[in-house]
Formats: sequence, C-alpha cells, structure tokens
Amino acid sequence: MIAIPAPAKINLTLHVLGRRADGYHLLESLVAFASIHDVVRAEDADALTLTVDGPTAQDLAANLQGDNLVLRAARRLAEAAGIGAPAAALALHKTLAVAGGIGGGSADAAAALLALSKLWRLDMSEAALAALALPLGADLPVCLASRPMHMAGIGEQLVPAPAMPPLGVLLVNPRVALPTADVFRALNGLFGAAAPIVYGAGDAASLLSALTNGRNDLEAPARRLAPVVGDLLAALRDLPGTRLARMSGSGATCFALFDDETAARSAEGVLRAGARGWWSAAGRLIAKREELSI
Repeated sequence: MIAIPAPAKINLTLHVLGRRADGYHLLESLVAFASIHDVVRAEDADALTLTVDGPTAQDLAANLQGDNLVLRAARRLAEAAGIGAPAAALALHKTLAVAGGIGGGSADAAAALLALSKLWRLDMSEAALAALALPLGADLPVCLASRPMHMAGIGEQLVPAPAMPPLGVLLVNPRVALPTADVFRALNGLFGAAAPIVYGAGDAASLLSALTNGRNDLEAPARRLAPVVGDLLAALRDLPGTRLARMSGSGATCFALFDDETAARSAEGVLRAGARGWWSAAGRLIAKREELSI
C-alpha cells in the first residue's frame, strides 16, 4: 500500500489582477501548506474504486463512483500513461473542510496522482503530472508540489518561495457553501494591483511583516455573499496570540497565524468554547510535504 498526505493549501495572499478572454482569472498568490491534512492510500485491485472515511467524509457530496475529482485525476493519469483499464483501490481519509478554499479536493486529487504514479510504476516528473492535472483545476499543480510557492497566471505559473517558518496556523470554516464561481462573479471586475511578497527563508518576523502588504481580493465579495465570513474573521482576530487573520482562496475557510503550533491549539480551544459549530483544525506551516507523518 502507498500512502500520501494531502496537506491543506493556504493562500496567504490572493491578488486577482485581471481576466483573460476565455474567462479565466489572472492571479498572484503566495501559497503555503499546513500540517493539517487528508491522506490518500492506493493499493492493487481489479478495478478503480474509491472509498472515503474520516471526520468530514459525510460532507463530501460528490458521487464517489462518478465525477469525483480524485477518480477523474486517476482516469486522466491512466489515459496519459496508456493504461486502458486502470485498476487500484483508493482510500481517502477526509479531515479537511470540503469546498472550503483550502484546496481539499485538489490536494486529494494531487495525492492520488502521486500515489498512483508509484503504484503503477510510472516514470512521470512533477512537471508532467502538473501539466496533465491543470485542466482539472487551477490548484492541482501547486498541490502536487505541496511546498511554498509564488503562484501566477491561472495557477500554472509556479516559482518556489522561501521556506516557511513553522508558524502556528488555525483553519476555521463556518460550514457555509460559497461556490468559487459565485465569488469571482461577485468581484464585478474590481481587479487589484500586483503586490509581490518578499520575505526571508524561515524568518517569521519577515514573513508576517511582508504579509501586511498583501490581501485577498476575494474576501470582500465573499463577505457580501456570506456575511458569516466577516464574523469568522472578527472572531479570529480577537483570539489570544493572533498575528494575522485572512480568508483563504475563495472561502469560506479563513486562517489565523500564531507564533507557534501550541499557541494555535490554545486559540482553537478558546474558539470552540464559543460553541458556534464551525469546523476548525490547528497545526503549523510546513516547508515540504515530507515533514508530514501518517
């Protein structure tokens, strides 16, 4: 059996710079990954199947034997590799919030691609996997990398960013559906200016200072569509030890950064004491997928 962690993707910044003629938006984003993660396992079988368990499995609304992104990625990989009848038993342990702006589905699909590449003994580079995965979603290439990246274009332009310091991170989702297309539509063409984020490798103070010059351009339209996002951000900013709070991706998941993982876990306890029923998970920023144990 092969097991691959699928870490949460966090858009520390997300600047929407414009829109192409084909409707795709041009982005600039500093992407980080957290120790909070799903796990995808793959083993030999007579057919291609997917089972799901875990704390948020019940929130996964997609047809697991139909148009699920993990299965679509598996079939696309098989087609690219010339495998006519792909066969593997895939098992997804789901911990991350579903459809929440932290790349959960993309991270799972990326982990499946990596697991199946090993199971099927394919000699495909990360770049080749990213190229075949991009049509499935803009977050697939960066989730394949699962290390700090400056992301541009429609998600296909990736430049490695300096290693992240192990700042504590708290992810919170208000359990409100916020479709990505609706959020982009609500932006109403109010595009922002580029604001590259420059920081020193592993330097927490440098990163936190640089992030104050960034933003998430989708936060305002998301708050108009789902006012609870504003309530969530206010709650995060009121927690003891919060250094920065912002929405990730198109929401509705928001994050708060702390000096370390202990502070993040303590803040999560305070948040949960409010009994709002929100999904939450605490951990730390990671420098690479290989830091994670499963």
